[in-house]
Amino acid sequence: MKATRVHPVDEVLPIRQLFTFGLQHVLVMYAGAVAVPLILGSALGLTSAQVILLINANLLTSGVATLIQTIGFWKFGARLPLIQGCSFIALAPMIMIGKEYGLSQIFGAVIAAGAITIFLAPIFSRLLRFFPPVVIGSLITIIGISLMPAAAIWLGGGNPAAEDFGAPANLLLGLVTVAITLVVYAKFSGFVGNLSVLIGLILGSLVAAAFGMTNFNRVGEAAWFELSPPMAFGAPEFSLMPILIMTLAMLVIMAETTGNCLAIGKLTGKPTTQRTLANAFRADGLSTMLGGLFNSFPYNAFTQNTGLIALSNVKSRFVVAAAGAIMVLMGLFPKLGALIAAVPTPVLGGCAIVMFGMTTVAGIQELSRVKFEGTRNAIIVAVSVSVGVLPMSFPALFEHAGGTLKLILESGIFLGAITAIVLNLLLNGNPHSEHEAVLDTQPEPSK
Repeated sequence: MKATRVHPVDEVLPIRQLFTFGLQHVLVMYAGAVAVPLILGSALGLTSAQVILLINANLLTSGVATLIQTIGFWKFGARLPLIQGCSFIALAPMIMIGKEYGLSQIFGAVIAAGAITIFLAPIFSRLLRFFPPVVIGSLITIIGISLMPAAAIWLGGGNPAAEDFGAPANLLLGLVTVAITLVVYAKFSGFVGNLSVLIGLILGSLVAAAFGMTNFNRVGEAAWFELSPPMAFGAPEFSLMPILIMTLAMLVIMAETTGNCLAIGKLTGKPTTQRTLANAFRADGLSTMLGGLFNSFPYNAFTQNTGLIALSNVKSRFVVAAAGAIMVLMGLFPKLGALIAAVPTPVLGGCAIVMFGMTTVAGIQELSRVKFEGTRNAIIVAVSVSVGVLPMSFPALFEHAGGTLKLILESGIFLGAITAIVLNLLLNGNPHSEHEAVLDTQPEPSK
């Protein structure tokens, strides 16, 4: 009897590979993972001890959220290689709620919005039919381009307000990291080649250490073991307006989750179905509820890691599950988190240039399947990509918009997706219309 071949997404790699590839994902997303609690804590005037508690809780819950999304149970989890982290989309609404109502109201709104997301999951997933190849390709391209400001900030040193931001030493360190990553990727194949980003991060950090550009003091100061108790800031409080604000943020997050699932589906060769999307939304909702209970925030898939999958060609969801397990350990053992945090941001920026560019390439590859000649698809791509990169190109453009409207306008992925969907409906008609045509690769029937 012929054995059924396991899909690369469902392939379980040896333990050593699971750990190393998983660690690679963690190193890529770590800076973004801790940014939300750091910024929120600063905006709300929290103490250093409170911010550390938020960071540890965030890492722990990010790991649990990643395990739910990748391994899954019942109707929860896309069972795709999606690494979860605190969503930047919810940051501005949480600061708004925190200043007006207090921290307990933030956690209450997060829990309630998570529950609403679970309820809306099967409804929102039905919108998948509005994502033909021209929309998917535009969306993935926007995702890749929109990540570039993060790469630039990391490359410059991480803090644009710092005096040494963009210093030649930072840029040179990033360039060295890019060179190391490219050499490993080009000269080696198999296991070593797939670890090009991890090797670039490690060797780049060693170069930084040799020139005194990294600091390991926090490793010695961090505790060996620390468990963040649930509801450490008091019982969550629930009010209508904060819940509505956070629910709107979750709707935008669901739109971004759709884009991430479609991008990962294309990269891994496992098409995203309506059921996959509904399960992904439910996982986002459940993880967000857990986040609110355990002193953390809304979760969604981290787009940064899409490029890593494209670059390494390692598609196993169990690799990302291993990354989730590592994050759980980082949340429980702060010394481990402090060690990973010692990777200099210019080194991260160097690797990000390569990875985020690969995400953009994935979008271009999808668009290459779209038929442009004799159709209106070119104008759909032109306008939707342009609109999608507006918030990234000039963030101050929407600074006069109201609170809830600004939340929508600041998400380039959301704006680009809506623009592409609406233009496709207006110019191409029915979602199932043949005008959305993909390049016909089948031979013509003989006459």
